Amino acid sequence: MQTIIIEKKNKKKTRIKARIRKNRQIIKKKINNFFDWVKGAELVSLKECNTSEDPVRPELDNEFRTSYGRKIYGVKYLNEIHAIMCFAFTNKIPKTVKELDDLSKDAFLQSALRDQKGGRIAIAYTVWSKKKGGGKLIVKQVFKMIKKSNHLNRLVTLSPLTKMATKFHLRNKAKLISVNETTQNFEYIN
Repeated sequence: MQTIIIEKKNKKKTRIKARIRKNRQIIKKKINNFFDWVKGAELVSLKECNTSEDPVRPELDNEFRTSYGRKIYGVKYLNEIHAIMCFAFTNKIPKTVKELDDLSKDAFLQSALRDQKGGRIAIAYTVWSKKKGGGKLIVKQVFKMIKKSNHLNRLVTLSPLTKMATKFHLRNKAKLISVNETTQNFEYIN
């Protein structure tokens, strides 16, 4: 009788070990598939985006997002946009969306008189992802683009005062540079 019980326990252990091995293989395959899209993704300039998808500032229309030198960028993979970042060029760091509007208009008009290049600071005022890993990827891609630029020297955010925004930027190695009445600014450095 004891032999039968021991055999049943051994069979159970063997089945459990087999399940664990199979689940590890499935998880490893899913992780590899997850990172495949990241490797093949590219940063593209967009003429517009679906503003209703924007969890941060859906009230800002496409005209606001593209006028006065402001840009919309997306991470594209297999003809589908997986993450979006909107930013404006300024010469100072704004504390509100109204100030962002005024400073980006000012920088744009100054550049029209000089060298046709916008402000020296890229202010990211919204970022969202449709696919896991997209937010982090677009921040890295935009930061690389800014480092290669000959007129931009900083990437700073105009983020809402939320735990989610704070956690996102700190996890992506940004430095908190100011907390304002309704917003906070993070700067991406190397």
